[in-house]
Amino acid sequence: MSSVRYVVCSRLLLHLSKSPCLQTAASRYGNKTRLISTSSRHMTIMPAWVIDKYGSNDVLRFTRNASFPIINYPNEVIVKVFAAGLNPIDVKMRGGYGAATLSMKRDPLNMTKSGSEFPVILGRDVSGVIMECGLDVKYFRERDEVWAAIPPWKQGSLAEFVVLSANEISHKPKSLSHTEAAAIPYVAATAWSALVNTGGLNKDNCANKRILILGGSGGVGTFAIQMLKAWGAHVTVTCSLNAERFVRELGADHVVDYTAGPVEEPLSALEKFDLILDNIGGDTERWALNLLKPWCGAKYVTLVTPFLQNTDRLGIADGMMQTAATVATKVLKHLVKGVHYRWGFVAPSGPALDEIRDMVDAGQIRAVVEETFSFSQVPQALDKVEKGHARGKTVVQISKGGDD
Repeated sequence: MSSVRYVVCSRLLLHLSKSPCLQTAASRYGNKTRLISTSSRHMTIMPAWVIDKYGSNDVLRFTRNASFPIINYPNEVIVKVFAAGLNPIDVKMRGGYGAATLSMKRDPLNMTKSGSEFPVILGRDVSGVIMECGLDVKYFRERDEVWAAIPPWKQGSLAEFVVLSANEISHKPKSLSHTEAAAIPYVAATAWSALVNTGGLNKDNCANKRILILGGSGGVGTFAIQMLKAWGAHVTVTCSLNAERFVRELGADHVVDYTAGPVEEPLSALEKFDLILDNIGGDTERWALNLLKPWCGAKYVTLVTPFLQNTDRLGIADGMMQTAATVATKVLKHLVKGVHYRWGFVAPSGPALDEIRDMVDAGQIRAVVEETFSFSQVPQALDKVEKGHARGKTVVQISKGGDD
């Protein structure tokens, strides 16, 4: 009887395997076949690295049963991930940094209970191929190669698929592989937001302006050096002696070694600056604004702000009030001295990446990849990011394909 049951089950499985609902879909987009599985299993789960609570690297967990992303809005796309870039923000998010604010962004009406954000998928950079487009997506098509910086409140790229807004993605530079492309978007979005959106710089007004980058050998700093030099600015950076050759190769005009003593002393001897980008924070605010040209529209833009720490510590309402009071006090304090004090925040933007893509393909910006890890080595990759001191991006290869 058991053998008869086995034969019947085997034939049933064989019949189901030939059924259209379990085979690769052959829907058409123009003359292109859409290669995406339509089985109920493959359309509901995928492999991913997730965290179920905040903590150290021990909270990372690999699963083959992560929820498959779905298109909720007509302007969204599903991207098959070929490569994912890791950033210091991933390490901070793993530990719970910004949890209060990010939870509010995910659930503005507070409809779900505390802890419902889990499991969380890390990874803020992605390079891959569009597998499906929402009804209102006009600029992109299935099979397009794209790259993007993923907002921190969205599920990340350490998974086989990710869903993004069409406003957040851009066509990948043709001159870069997926691995190289995954090294750029998040630091590019951060630098662009600070220098362009907040600092007011662009390719038409940047020529001969004097820019100081505090902490120039990190991801944001190295990208900013290349972009500003492409726009004709004079760039001074601070970094360690070991990184001096590296930042000079990227185009830095003047380098100050912060390990040689108080960095404000050699900087004070230089001609004053039109804009300062601060990647360091801490004590730098005490002296850095004195290096700006007064009453000339000069700006100090810092990427190290207490906003997320305030909301984590005090809650959303009190944290935002504390933040508003802090930034208003500092803006007024320095405005009377003739300089502008500003905070910079990352702002993922597809249109910004469009312009950056053109600069990459023109050879003005290059990808700096420190080390590449396989999908099975995500804990080691995140550990490397946490230790710091890298001169390039840590990238994880998720899927093989494309031009890799």
